[in-house]
Amino acid sequence: MNPVAPARARISIIGAGPGGLTCARILQRHGIAVTVHDADEGPRARNQGGTLDLHADGGQVALREAGLVEEFVRLARPEGQEMRRVDQTGAVTSRQVPAADEYVKPEIDRGQLRDLLLDSLQPGTVRWGQALDRVGGPADGPRQLHFTDGTTIETDLVIGADGAFSRVRPAVSPAVPRYTGVSFLEAGFSDVENRHPDLAALVGPGGAHAADGDRALFAQRSSGDRIRVHVIRRVPVGWIGRNGLTAADTEAIRALLLDEYGHWSPRMLRMITDNEGPYVDRPIFALPVPHTWEPNPTVTLLGDAAHLMPPLGVGVNLAMLDAAELALALAGSATVEDAVRSYERTMLPRSTETAALLDGAAEHLLSAGLPDHSDRPGLGADGARR
Repeated sequence: MNPVAPARARISIIGAGPGGLTCARILQRHGIAVTVHDADEGPRARNQGGTLDLHADGGQVALREAGLVEEFVRLARPEGQEMRRVDQTGAVTSRQVPAADEYVKPEIDRGQLRDLLLDSLQPGTVRWGQALDRVGGPADGPRQLHFTDGTTIETDLVIGADGAFSRVRPAVSPAVPRYTGVSFLEAGFSDVENRHPDLAALVGPGGAHAADGDRALFAQRSSGDRIRVHVIRRVPVGWIGRNGLTAADTEAIRALLLDEYGHWSPRMLRMITDNEGPYVDRPIFALPVPHTWEPNPTVTLLGDAAHLMPPLGVGVNLAMLDAAELALALAGSATVEDAVRSYERTMLPRSTETAALLDGAAEHLLSAGLPDHSDRPGLGADGARR
């Protein structure tokens, strides 16, 4: 295939998460056409998960390139940066409180961020209900996108922004995510100031983490007077089924948890007993470290598709930073291939360094001796829906 200039290329992003949408927004700001394909039937097809902390040197950099910083500041919750460590009785043992004007890593609901990005795109950019089956065609292009509904389209560049179990990744890498041995079980609480005032007081405006070395609880405030709790344990993948249960067996799952956390105080156990609705099982996976691939002129990856790591507050920031750098490389390069090579020369070493630091770090979430939150990436929910 002859070299294709980005301005004339057919560019397809797979995945309408923060990374994919950020990339699309910045490309459009530079006059480059792009289409986003997503498996969901629409933007409200499912809950988007908890809150994200966007770092000044990560997600906020990308939003600046997207021209959306002012809108982000209006939606963000700087008070959400407060982090507490509590013991098994609920006593606060340490507390990190942000300054009034601090915007190092303010919180924003994942759904709010997605809406902000979606609303900034040209109408029709996102094509919903298009679940990718595989990427076909020769490595030098053009590529074919084969969707599960039997349709196929041709494209010059495929950008895999489709998360942990990416259907784009096999076009450049045989790597598959591995289970870390640690799982999150998500529980939801609403109208917390009225219905769960003790939990609201315990968590404060940000988040609270407690652990005993084998298990942990992490609670995090969302907008709309909601709190999400993650019950963090070292369990086999598929542990619910192994116990003869289904995800709908809320009371039976709760009984198992109460047995495991039986030595914790009644105040802390309210995070297990008082949640509304069923629990959501979220096993934590990670890609091998390092995860790299040979350059390909027609396919590249960003975010979790490229460097899935434990959910320690860096996932969405790296994804959005990847997205911005890839879009800017396409805007500033003579050919698509030049842009992909330029982007990967920066992204791969950065992601490898970060992944090496966080390799095995899911276990740290269970440690009663977890370092101060100021000394590590923030405990965030951005990895919760891997």
